[in-house]
Amino acid sequence: MKESKVLLVGDNPFQGVSHLSQERAMARGNEISNPEYAAELVRISLENGADGFMLSVSEMTLSILRKLPERGDNLKLYAIVPAAYEFVRLASQLGTLGLIGHLAREIVISRNLKAVVNGIKGVIRHDPEILLRAYLLYEISRVKRAGGKANLYSLMLHEIVTDMALALNLDWLFRSYVDFLLKLKIKPGFETRNFAYLTAKFKEWGLELSKIAIAAPFNKISFQMSPSREGCEEALTGTPETEVIAINVLASGYLKPSEAIEYIRSLSQLKGIAIGVSKEKHAYDFKLFREALETRS
Repeated sequence: MKESKVLLVGDNPFQGVSHLSQERAMARGNEISNPEYAAELVRISLENGADGFMLSVSEMTLSILRKLPERGDNLKLYAIVPAAYEFVRLASQLGTLGLIGHLAREIVISRNLKAVVNGIKGVIRHDPEILLRAYLLYEISRVKRAGGKANLYSLMLHEIVTDMALALNLDWLFRSYVDFLLKLKIKPGFETRNFAYLTAKFKEWGLELSKIAIAAPFNKISFQMSPSREGCEEALTGTPETEVIAINVLASGYLKPSEAIEYIRSLSQLKGIAIGVSKEKHAYDFKLFREALETRS
């Protein structure tokens, strides 16, 4: 038997996101944004072989999480922060300063004493690392309240922040993020569209790749794989100790599950995959993936 890969329900359809086109996202209809309907899709996915839920931490996905009956510690959560689409919406309504003020109020309202204290310290000292800790504590508390006994296995930095920080060479941010989450016994994670570059920089900075998780696109048509499919595959081979979760394995619906499975089976270093579900029939694909990935080549 091959080593069992973790299978995760991706939340992009629930957020109204399609990486292929906005028209495709709109065509899914309003039902997909109903938390009860979405929670049912997650539940069916779990019954058919999924191990957990990869979610951007927004009010929408937290509402889904609250409605899941299976919230025991066997449910793995890979939570992505910040919820970029929600932040963009708020920034367009409130402006940048208004967004900061809104977030500060939410942290205070959350009554998370550690987050509040760190936030005050960060403002007084003008220390971005302390402010980062305050924000992370706030988001962790939101997920844990909504998730009940579910296992918050990994907190992942959203690809927009990850890739911007990479471009700006902000090694302090990555170090601080990793060190803080390890102290909390939560696996530090990073979502990226630049897998090869990220792993190369982490090696250059001396960050331990064995202690982190990375979510990055992997599919047979190179969709969103930067700099190339070959470059990402080579980087994957060079980081066998890292928990790499493949996203966009269906290339936003362009590929059939059977085509995706054929390619994913060839990448033995992958530790798992995340698959978006927008219809009930998609939830049954997890059984297909589970059976195919656990049989011998």
